[in-house]
Amino acid sequence: MRRLAFLTLIALAACGSDGEPKPVEGGITVSGEARIGIAKAN
Repeated sequence: MRRLAFLTLIALAACGSDGEPKPVEGGITVSGEARIGIAKAN
């Protein structure tokens, strides 16, 4: 259990190790809408 906790802390610490996120110039833009729910059958 201690190993799992240690590995989790290492993974969380590595998330922001390269600094603040920077916007990408050009590239691909994805937009849209997602919905989750239950629909009635007609």
